[in-house]
Amino acid sequence: MFLSVFDVFKIGIGPSSSHTMGPMTAAVSFLHLLQQSPLGQRAARLRVTLHGSLAFTGKGHATDRAVALGLLGCLPAELDVNAAEEQLLALQTCHKLCPAGLPPLTFDPASDIVFDYGPPLPGHANGLVFSALDAAGKKLIEETYYSIGGGFVVTAAEREHPLAAVGHEAISWPYPFNSAASMLQMARQSGLSIAAMKRENEAQLRGPADVASGVTRIWSVMNACIDRGLRREGDLPGGLRVRRRAHRIYNQLLAERQTNSGQPHTGSDWLSVYAMAVNEENAAGGQVVTAPTNGAAGVVPSVLRYYLDHCHGADPAKVSDFLLTAAAMAAAGLCAVLGGTPEQVENAAEIALEHHLGMTCDPVAGLVQVPCIERNGIGATKAVAAASLALRGDGSHFMPLDNCIKAMRQTGEEMNTKFKETSLGGLAVNLPEC
Repeated sequence: MFLSVFDVFKIGIGPSSSHTMGPMTAAVSFLHLLQQSPLGQRAARLRVTLHGSLAFTGKGHATDRAVALGLLGCLPAELDVNAAEEQLLALQTCHKLCPAGLPPLTFDPASDIVFDYGPPLPGHANGLVFSALDAAGKKLIEETYYSIGGGFVVTAAEREHPLAAVGHEAISWPYPFNSAASMLQMARQSGLSIAAMKRENEAQLRGPADVASGVTRIWSVMNACIDRGLRREGDLPGGLRVRRRAHRIYNQLLAERQTNSGQPHTGSDWLSVYAMAVNEENAAGGQVVTAPTNGAAGVVPSVLRYYLDHCHGADPAKVSDFLLTAAAMAAAGLCAVLGGTPEQVENAAEIALEHHLGMTCDPVAGLVQVPCIERNGIGATKAVAAASLALRGDGSHFMPLDNCIKAMRQTGEEMNTKFKETSLGGLAVNLPEC
C-alpha cells in the first residue's frame, strides 16, 4: 500500500486528528453519500451517534463541533475559522442544514449528536454512526465510520475489508517498497537516498513541481504554527486553566542567548519550546499539521526547526529531504539531513520507535493538554538523541525497524481501551487532590 507524505502530513485544525479532523471528514463523507443516493431526496433529519473514545472524550476534543462543521460542508484543510463560527451560531439557532442537491435537513447539534457511553463499536475504539431519517422518523440511510488516527477515516465495510479502502494501487511506482527492509534494498540497488526514492514515487501522483510546492506548503504551515505558539499567552480552553508556557520559556531562552548565560542543556530547551508551541496551538484549536497525529504534531516541526536554527551548517534546501524521509519519524528526517546513510536513517527511526512502545493516551479531562503538550517536547529530544546515536554507528543494529512497527501494532491492538484516549485510565484518573 502506498502512503503519500501528504496523507501523513495533513493540514488541519486542533485539538485532535482522530477526534476532531476524522469526525469532520466523516460528516462530509456522509453528506456525499446522501447526495449520491436517491433516498437522499426523502431525507428530513440527521442524527449522529458517537461511540467509544469519541463519546468519552468527545466534548474535550470538540468532536460534536467537528461533526456539525462537517455537516455544514467544512473540511479540516480548508476551514475558515471565522466563517465556521458564524455558520455554527446560525445552525444552533435555526437547526437546519442546506446541503447542495438535498432538501433542507433538520439537525440540532445539542440533541441530534448522541454520546453513547456504552461499549465501543467492534471495529475500533473511535466509532461514529450517521443516520438520515425521513419526515416520519424512519431510517433511510445509515453508515458507520471509524476514525482510525491521523485524520484517516474508513467505513465499517472498509475496516472489515482493508484492501477495498486502498487507493493509488493501480499506479506503477518507481520504488514500491512496503517495508523498511525492502526500502533499504532498493536504496542499495539504486544508490539513491530514501528522500530521493520517495520523491520519485510522489511525482507519479502529482508531478515534481506539485510535490515540491506541496512539501513547501507543509513546512510553511508547521513553521507558522511554531511562531504563533511562541507569541501567544494565556490559559488554554477547556476548564483545566492550563497556562501556555512556550512564550515565557522562549523569552527566557532569548535573554540567555543575549547574555551568553543559560544551562549546558539549552539545546533540549529549544527543542521542547518549539514542540510545546505547536501543541499549545493545537490544544487551542489552531491550524496544525498532523505528524502523524495532532497530539504528536509538535515533534516533527520542532526537530526540523531545531536543525535549521541550531545545527551548524544547516541547509534550508534540505527541508524537503527531511519531510520526505521523516514520514512521521522525526529522528529519520534529522539523521538524513545530517548526512546519514539509508541504513543509519532506518536505525534512527528504530531507536526512536523502540522506546515509545506501549505509550498510553490518557488525556486529563479529555483535553489534549496534560500530559500531551510536554510529551511532544520529550518526544523531540528523543528524536534528536536517536538520530545522534544512529550517526555514531554504521547502520547495523539488532532490532529491525519492521519488527518495532509490528510490535507497536500488536501493543496497540491488545492495549486496554481505557488507555486509548478515553480518559478512563492512567494519568487521567490519577489527579492531584487539591
